[in-house]
Amino acid sequence: MEKLEKYAVDRIEGKFAILENIDTKELKLVELLLLPVVKEKDILVYKDDLYMIDDEERRKRLDFIKHKLDILKNKKGK
Repeated sequence: MEKLEKYAVDRIEGKFAILENIDTKELKLVELLLLPVVKEKDILVYKDDLYMIDDEERRKRLDFIKHKLDILKNKKGK
């Protein structure tokens, strides 16, 4: 079974997207023509030579970050 690769869209520069592999943290330069319409912070899954947006994973990651920020705010306020 093929392992899914997950990437975060780190930034977009011209005709390219810089993707960060979520597991290895390696950066990868990919032409925007090879991707669905993406924006920074989108999560992509690479499978069968295609990149697909993973909205559920993006939501989970943003919720996790928000939760961490809330914890930090609560500690700072005490």
